[in-house]
Amino acid sequence: MSAHSDRLADVVAATVEVAAESGHAGAFTDEVAQALTAVVGKVAARVTDDAERDGFVSGWQEAVQTMEAEGGAAHARVFRIHQAED
Repeated sequence: MSAHSDRLADVVAATVEVAAESGHAGAFTDEVAQALTAVVGKVAARVTDDAERDGFVSGWQEAVQTMEAEGGAAHARVFRIHQAED
């Protein structure tokens, strides 16, 4: 597992533990469930963003290393994407 999924797993485990303790205490309400769900959702969004950014950075570094190994920018091709006019 990656550090990102480990972080999310830790948060989910902690929220389940809080939910269980709240249930045993008789204090588990809709509001508690909504708050715990919101916490997991926010952490999941951050973990996803971090993983995507790290994946892009890793891919970019790999591409640069490949370009350098193959003789630099002489083999590079640039593709331009034209935006449609409104």
